[in-house]
Amino acid sequence: MYFKQFFDEKLAQYAYLIGCQANGTAVVIDPMRDIDQYIDHAAKQNLTIVAAADTHIHADYISGLREFAERGVKVYASDEGDADWKYEWLIGSDYDYELMHDGDEFKIGNITIKAWHTPGHTPEHLTFLVTDGAAANEPMGMATGDFVFVGDVGRPDLLESAAGMADVMEPSARTLFKTVEAFKNMPEYMQIWPGHGAGSACGKALGAIPKTTVGYELKYNNSLKSASSEDNFVKFILEGQPEPPLYFARMKRDNKIGPALIGGMPQPKRLTIKELKGLAGKENTVLLDTRERNEFAAGHIPGSLLSPLNKQFNTVAGSYITEDEEIYLIVNEHQVKEAVLDLYNIGLDNVAGYVTPRDLQIYKEQDGAFDKLETVTFEDITGLKEGEIVLDVRKGSEFEEAHVEGALNYAHTRLLPRKEELPRDKKFFVHCQSGGRSAVAAALLKRDGFNVALVEDEFANYNKLQTA
Repeated sequence: MYFKQFFDEKLAQYAYLIGCQANGTAVVIDPMRDIDQYIDHAAKQNLTIVAAADTHIHADYISGLREFAERGVKVYASDEGDADWKYEWLIGSDYDYELMHDGDEFKIGNITIKAWHTPGHTPEHLTFLVTDGAAANEPMGMATGDFVFVGDVGRPDLLESAAGMADVMEPSARTLFKTVEAFKNMPEYMQIWPGHGAGSACGKALGAIPKTTVGYELKYNNSLKSASSEDNFVKFILEGQPEPPLYFARMKRDNKIGPALIGGMPQPKRLTIKELKGLAGKENTVLLDTRERNEFAAGHIPGSLLSPLNKQFNTVAGSYITEDEEIYLIVNEHQVKEAVLDLYNIGLDNVAGYVTPRDLQIYKEQDGAFDKLETVTFEDITGLKEGEIVLDVRKGSEFEEAHVEGALNYAHTRLLPRKEELPRDKKFFVHCQSGGRSAVAAALLKRDGFNVALVEDEFANYNKLQTA
């Protein structure tokens, strides 16, 4: 059996290529939208991908299942759960597909993939048990999707907190408890191949180790250990979950009704300085600046959004840009493909053009409109004047641990729909733990006409000021 784990660093997502070397065929489990990466790798191993499968309807990225179906590959998807969570784009289509229930199997050469219904994170969730028939007659491992991670389990609150379904959080947690109870009966040697790693918002304590075993997780996974009783588990698993990025609801919708087919990644053109100047005031347009926050603060085009091209790029862009907006990037030439791919993976396909930081300098030299973002430290705001407010854009759990007295708390990933709750006649000093989240949030608010200053400082320095 051939086994390859793929990892997308920004989305902290794992996909799996599993192949039978005896007959040269392979399956991909939980593929991302850019399926060429799997096809190319398989070809280098003399394997042909003949099947693709999803563990569930994903909330944090566009699945590659439909892209595989478009190329004639047979796809497997869950038919478990209630009527609200079916793969609508598959049912009744002309694609080569099979809808799976608990206990259903399919084969790739000598390898058997068996579906195990593991609801709780979502109603339709499947785990795939993998048996290498050339060596054994029992599963060696399981692709757990968003059921069991290294150090955590999949959060059961997303249908309510992200997708907007009412009163399903606690029932989902209780369903997850029953699934965990079944998991405890699995052989301890069995390997776990999770759908996400550290950095994903699909849990609250995911580990960075890429795979694990049932026995190890039963011994050290705090979420599993909390399942000493149903009520204890429900309380533990619902406490402290981070606010989900705004785009999660859109991903759930798109993966359910069918991701858009646009014939591959967008190919944005490099704008002239004249074209760049012509973007000013253009409706439904976003200028997304991917430079570092200190560069942005020192000078940027008015109305720009900020999202440095780091691990948080998808989260910020997905939470601040809507699908109907036309996107123009400020990005280094050698990073254009990376940025476009990141946006493509979360369904932001309308990337029309880009300029480089060097173009930005020429634009400035040619008297293009330029603006700065005011920066301060915690020491500068120890005595706020009337009409000044501290805005804390950290997670709610961080805010509860310690915060500036009188501060408002809006998580940066949920700021877009809530910004109109903020008074327009106040000045906001925006902070987080170290400046990264607050910088993108301050840029969003400044774009919309708020009077803002970025607290470019470590929150630890605020705590020191209180004890000095």
